[in-house]
Amino acid sequence: MSGKPRIWLFGDDVNTDLIIPGRYLDSYDPAHLASHAMEGANKDFAAGVSDGDIIVAGKNFGCGSSREQAVIALKRSGVQAIIARSFARIFYRNAINLGLRAIVSGTADSVFKDGDPAVLEVEAGTLASIDGSKMAALDKIPEHVRVILDHGGLIPHIKAKLGKK
Repeated sequence: MSGKPRIWLFGDDVNTDLIIPGRYLDSYDPAHLASHAMEGANKDFAAGVSDGDIIVAGKNFGCGSSREQAVIALKRSGVQAIIARSFARIFYRNAINLGLRAIVSGTADSVFKDGDPAVLEVEAGTLASIDGSKMAALDKIPEHVRVILDHGGLIPHIKAKLGKK
């Protein structure tokens, strides 16, 4: 793909065991986890994902266990954001806490195909194909969440706040 971010399309109910199968939880090393990212849903993901790629999915992304290793695996693999119709609450919070954008869109999974090159414009609230022929609107990221993400996650956010006092 000529260096352009691409879409990795998944369906509904992608659970944390599909994101990072339990048999790989023997190490908390981000590189180890990333090497098995999405293995339960797409065996080619870990080898094919590039920095800046975007996961687009249906409803209830990240359901299942509360393992934060699922977010660590995706973030370390280079995924810049996950855009889904909805997220499991604990996965969503883990993503925010660890600095990975989890953005809601009611249409992205029906607009884009797996492998489509795309551009994510968070401020504009859009995901668009490179040629502009496809576009999906994104829900606005709440301000308090955006601030945490801008700092790179909850711990860097807290450190930044404490440093200002």
